[in-house]
Amino acid sequence: MRFQVRGLGARRWITFGTIVFGTLFLVIGLILAGVSVSFLTGADRARGTVVSLEWRTDHSTGTSRGSRTNNGPMAYPVVEFTPAHGTRRTFRDSTGSKPPAYEAGERVEVLYHADSPEDARINGFASLWLMPLVFGGIGLVIAGIGTGVAWATRRRP
Repeated sequence: MRFQVRGLGARRWITFGTIVFGTLFLVIGLILAGVSVSFLTGADRARGTVVSLEWRTDHSTGTSRGSRTNNGPMAYPVVEFTPAHGTRRTFRDSTGSKPPAYEAGERVEVLYHADSPEDARINGFASLWLMPLVFGGIGLVIAGIGTGVAWATRRRP
């Protein structure tokens, strides 16, 4: 397949669009990182136990590790914990993986907010940082390519 862009104006618009698209992804990654940092700064900690693994083929409700071409089921840990001044809670982590990152019976550290313990997360890299790194990394690469092309093709006085 051959792709040809005619005219200097079209090339500039494509380059500009690439930079904007990459910057948008980078900003989304930074926002997601800020959400994780904000969650961490106000979070209480509790010990939890993975009580089961929920195998799902619908990956749209959370993030996932691994290849998108593999449509097989992924394991989402179901964790039980007791907040400092509350009743026992159970939640399904939003990050699934194949092979499973956790085993039933495994002890994990749970992060939660005292005013909303139902919004809990496992204190792990994937749960907190996978999506910010994916969006930020893709954005950085795409914006970098667009900027490099713009810099290489700029008019010299």
